Amino acid sequence: MREMPLRHAVRIVCYSSMFALCGSLAACVESVPPDVVQAIESVDNDLAQLRAAELAPSAYNAFAYQWVTLRGRVEAEEDTVRWPWESNDLEAALRGLHAEGTRTVALLTEQQETLRRSAARQLAEVEAQAHVLTTHVGAIDSRLILGEKPIETDLLLKQARTFYEQRRYEQSLSASQRAFHYLGAQSTLLQRELGRYASPDRVARWQRMAKETIEWSRTHKRAAIVVSKAERSLTLYRNGQKVVSYPVRLGFNGIKEKRYQGDGATPEGRYRVLSKRGRGQTQFYRALLLDYPNQDDRRRFLSERKMGNIPMLRGIGGQIEIHGVENELMAQTLGCVMLENVQMAALFDRVDAGTPVTIVGALLEQNSVAKALASLSGQRNEI
Repeated sequence: MREMPLRHAVRIVCYSSMFALCGSLAACVESVPPDVVQAIESVDNDLAQLRAAELAPSAYNAFAYQWVTLRGRVEAEEDTVRWPWESNDLEAALRGLHAEGTRTVALLTEQQETLRRSAARQLAEVEAQAHVLTTHVGAIDSRLILGEKPIETDLLLKQARTFYEQRRYEQSLSASQRAFHYLGAQSTLLQRELGRYASPDRVARWQRMAKETIEWSRTHKRAAIVVSKAERSLTLYRNGQKVVSYPVRLGFNGIKEKRYQGDGATPEGRYRVLSKRGRGQTQFYRALLLDYPNQDDRRRFLSERKMGNIPMLRGIGGQIEIHGVENELMAQTLGCVMLENVQMAALFDRVDAGTPVTIVGALLEQNSVAKALASLSGQRNEI
């Protein structure tokens, strides 16, 4: 067996003596305290959870660079021990890094909580506004006016909610803000298309039309009909007195002002019953054919076309009726006024060809459409 060199033997003896002395005096300590390393690793995990690399790149890059450097020294000195009175710049550097990382974690946590509260508040407000809009749109049957905008708004709100649940609060704020602007665009569109329902002058004009029709009934001792689109009602008069009122359904876009064939809007104006149609003469249960379009309708149609508001390939249309229901597939009329069959039968027997039919937007200033528009207008402040 080869003999160990003297210098190696001396070194082992010295180390053994030192460890023995450390053990007997309980005075030596590790060069790298494990609790400090574990604390920094915990801070590093916290920074990752808080997306520090994205939200505070300068602070996080400085922390990460220093931690990589110090971790190399930690691995190199894992088995090193020292006397407690000896200075340890590695431990000092590690504790300094831990303190700096802890401050960054606290700052980001505060910022994230502020963002969370803002995102939660804004999302709740926009969702509430969307619910109000949906409720009003459903109440006045104006869904088709808005086209795809409600769907786009709903998708944005779902996106904002998902971002919020993922704690991506900045993205949640951005998505809900976009949804808010979409809601504003919908309110503006409704105001433009249906604003006449909230116009006192227009409502006064409709009221005059209805009064003149009722007066005609009184003077001629005949039947007359007044239809109010906002109230979804048809009222039969005889000798100027109200006989009965029925609820009605309008065209699939009936609340709008009719412009051309196929727009689904129910026309407004003074008309007369051209003919009564029974079984085999109409696709519905029974029908009263009106004289739409009349001269006023044609004049308005030509004016709108000249202004470019009507596509050139669209005609003025016709075949507007007051009718019953054939089956559930025909439960949505294309621009007419629809009653239930029992009510249609009763009306059919009480009127004749030539009976005046006046269709107006509304008879009350505080009609359902005006109330809906006023409510939506009050929501259009910035969130």
